[in-house]
Amino acid sequence: MSTQSTLFAGLVGDETHIAFDRAAAELRAGRPVVVETQDSATLVAALDGVTPHVYGLFREFGGRLVISTERAKTLGLKVDHPVALPLRRLDRDAAQDLAVTPHLPAPADWEPGSAAAAAALELCKYALLLPAVLSVALDGETAPPPDLFRIRLDRLLAPAATFDLEIVSEAEVPLSGGIGTRFVVMRGGPTPRDQIAVIVGTPDLSKPVPVRVHSACLTGDMFGSLRCDCGDQLRNAVARLNAAGGGVLLYLDQEGRGIGIGNKMRAYSLQDDGFDTIDANSVLGFEADERRYDYAAAMLIKLGYRRIILLTNNPDKIEALNLAGIEVVERQSLTGVTTAENLHYLYTKAQRSNHMLGDLLALAAPIVQAGA
Repeated sequence: MSTQSTLFAGLVGDETHIAFDRAAAELRAGRPVVVETQDSATLVAALDGVTPHVYGLFREFGGRLVISTERAKTLGLKVDHPVALPLRRLDRDAAQDLAVTPHLPAPADWEPGSAAAAAALELCKYALLLPAVLSVALDGETAPPPDLFRIRLDRLLAPAATFDLEIVSEAEVPLSGGIGTRFVVMRGGPTPRDQIAVIVGTPDLSKPVPVRVHSACLTGDMFGSLRCDCGDQLRNAVARLNAAGGGVLLYLDQEGRGIGIGNKMRAYSLQDDGFDTIDANSVLGFEADERRYDYAAAMLIKLGYRRIILLTNNPDKIEALNLAGIEVVERQSLTGVTTAENLHYLYTKAQRSNHMLGDLLALAAPIVQAGA
């Protein structure tokens, strides 16, 4: 490689990460991308937001609607892989129904989704789109326009890029109640979104540092939604960290347990129809929790905090942080206000996700079951 080529490669950065981000951006814009292997190519587009014209082209050329394993199971299919359904008998509305509508009969005409389509489903999740894609295998007669973005399958399947985090800005932010904080904004790693570490007071590095890992919840944190206890937990965490003399709150952009605000509202609509928070995600094709905590671990390491006291009720956070190199020496419970509106939500987290909510499970069980 020439010196000039080496220079330009350094300017571009990690090619796999860049290709992944560009492909996700194309899908979010409603444009198809081409997924290539050594001897094949597949045209894929996200069903979420695809235009009628593009949908018609996929249908004309014998395309498939590919849904995730989780969505296929909600349709009654006993599978452990994504499922491809032919588009020939499906208009755009029918395809949308197959991707999100509950209580549909199991489709009879299906086949396993291709590796390219399965990888595209994960790309949709990364782009905060519904995990449902249109797919068509390409040959010499159906060659796509040359200006479509192309990505190799191995780049979609490659491990996440290393967390080379950069602190891009920081500033003192005094909060109500006389609480002093410093907001530290970080960028880098396998996400296009900035993440925030809120340093409360002056953490003592000579002993385990109190930490709250909090996923953003626009409805609860900002607007005081009664459907969850997120806003209460956020404010209680800041108060607890301040009372301890110092600590860290990581505010992660992982709305709706990682599915994004648009899909979160879809899940809320399903919950209004009787689904719990976990089953609503499954109906939409997502896993129960799509969040990742390796980013949180990388943020803590960047700040110099490797031994922590974690404020959480979620055992998955403890396990994930330990696996990522953070020593969780103690867990402390963190609760919000229990209301009639969030009781079923909290009960589901305790019953089905093993959240450690103490006596709440026993107290809520007869109330929730009576209303079921």
